[in-house]
Amino acid sequence: MGSVSTRSMTVQPLAIDGAHVVTSQSFGDERGDFFEVYRQDVLTEALGYRPRFLQTNVSTSCRNVVRGVHGAMTPPGLAKFVTCLRGSLLDFVVDVRTGSPTFGQWDMIVLNQHGGTAVYVEEGLGHAFVSLEDDTCVQYLLSDLYRPAEVLTVQPLDPEIGLPLNLPGEPILSERDAAAPTLREAGELGLLPRYEECLALREARVRLEVSVAS
Repeated sequence: MGSVSTRSMTVQPLAIDGAHVVTSQSFGDERGDFFEVYRQDVLTEALGYRPRFLQTNVSTSCRNVVRGVHGAMTPPGLAKFVTCLRGSLLDFVVDVRTGSPTFGQWDMIVLNQHGGTAVYVEEGLGHAFVSLEDDTCVQYLLSDLYRPAEVLTVQPLDPEIGLPLNLPGEPILSERDAAAPTLREAGELGLLPRYEECLALREARVRLEVSVAS
């Protein structure tokens, strides 16, 4: 897993293993802007395996809305490819995998409708964002169908995680997110993914990609 660059797109790993930022070159004129959002060939080269997406979701949020920290029981897990269609947000990838060298740490990317930037979040990782303006619209490509029974939610205001939300007012959370366990509590309840299982899932996909290519 590493950096890949083409004429129009760059994929770079973030500080959290399994997370990548995708930056596309924007082409603008008097009509507006155009940029590529997703290219399977470029992301495949960066990841070492071919990602697949089975469902697309879209959310709209007013300013100060916090969504997350969301993940999924792994395996099977749920990877996400996140883009901002309108407005702007702070996007967070949180390592919730027990046994990971960066467990409890996070990385942050600013996404907006003009930047041509997206984030790939591998299975086993947590994802959250805070909207910076009203009517912020976010699109998620999901690697599997959404199954409520497999959803993992961790408290986004957990001080041990310490996400720098920097809100000008009170955060707006769903009832589920507000009532979610902290990272420590989720670990004690046995809800968190295991790092070695996430790595095994990735390695199996890499082997499959190699066998198909050969």
